[in-house]
Amino acid sequence: MVRFVRVLAVLLLTLLPGLTAPAVAEPAPLPWTGSWETAPSGTAAALPGAAVRNVVHLSVGGTAVRVRLSNRLGTRPLRLGAVTVALRRAAGPDAVPGTLRTAAFHGAPEVTVPPGADTVTDPVRLPVPAGADLLVTVYTPDDSGPATYHRTALQTSYLARPGAGRAADESGTAYTATTSRWYYVTGVDVRGSAAGSVVAFGDSLTDGNGSTPDTNRRWPDRLARRLLGHRTGVLNAGIAGNRLLRDGTGPSALARLDADALDRAGVRALVVFEGINDIKGTPAAHDTDAFADAYRTLVARAHARGIRVVGVTLTPYGGYPAWTAAGEDVRQRVNAFIRTGGAFDAVADADAAVRDPADPRRIRAAYDPGDHLHFNDAGMAAVADTVHRALTRRPHVTVPVSPTAPRPATPPRSAGR
Repeated sequence: MVRFVRVLAVLLLTLLPGLTAPAVAEPAPLPWTGSWETAPSGTAAALPGAAVRNVVHLSVGGTAVRVRLSNRLGTRPLRLGAVTVALRRAAGPDAVPGTLRTAAFHGAPEVTVPPGADTVTDPVRLPVPAGADLLVTVYTPDDSGPATYHRTALQTSYLARPGAGRAADESGTAYTATTSRWYYVTGVDVRGSAAGSVVAFGDSLTDGNGSTPDTNRRWPDRLARRLLGHRTGVLNAGIAGNRLLRDGTGPSALARLDADALDRAGVRALVVFEGINDIKGTPAAHDTDAFADAYRTLVARAHARGIRVVGVTLTPYGGYPAWTAAGEDVRQRVNAFIRTGGAFDAVADADAAVRDPADPRRIRAAYDPGDHLHFNDAGMAAVADTVHRALTRRPHVTVPVSPTAPRPATPPRSAGR
């Protein structure tokens, strides 16, 4: 009897190996990582019947892309009649032959996005190298009301005003008009082996004012090049005119933190460089405790998502028309908190990097584009170097921050999602 049981057991093992042998695991899909971003800053008149060929500059590459589009600041449903992606051929609106792809939304070629909502395309199989220019063309057949856009693109994009069918054109011949804004598109994620992304969160100093247009010399662009060896994407969530404590151009930093930073794909670190518009704005902010509370709130919300935070000191603005001695005092006290208050995981001392040693209330002449507030290309490079050191210096924030940190990649709210 015992021998019979043993024989039966051997037969069962032979006939049903799946019950006892370990299953061969399917390879996990490669993760999504943010490669490019812009934050919605306002609205412009709709362009019914037009196709907008947005030019965006990726940081990390991958084997597929997905595009984030926004009607967040719109007041009426936005019908997206077609969205295509392609690698850009040199300068101008031409696509590299053979790279143009039509994006879908749950398998459909178009989608209607409710007011106040964002959407994301289905994955598009398109290999994209790091540092590539991508053409994201959006065709809007109807007048959908105010168009969500980013005003200070510092990048020439293109319009085909009679745009029906033009989104699928590889040739840019029909794109006879230009624009310095990004319409509807707010992000590009890539699927690949990237280690995660860093979000640069701030105002015009991060948005790139003062740098040379069409050259990708904003400090987040410079940082992206420095982090290529770390396989880390850099997302620019700067909005010119944005404020930390109250709405300005676009919602306040506290109000837009989730949508423009924490909800982006693969975020490992957040770099906060914001507050100067509160000091020099109307009404001017004088309560340094309010700044400290806001920074602590930003950090706590990021930490709750497994994201580390670098604080950047506020840079000089002496010589700018809105400069006051009282505002300078506030700036110094806010910077003292950023440096020594213990709120941040690391500090990038941009103030020390760009101030004029002969007059610390001003930025160095070599970094000044002439308005005494923003940075020229050399100043942007100095800020990027400072942030890079803070990100990669141990034992503070490293890139990637942690191989086990959560990778927020929840698609934004949209129709049917």
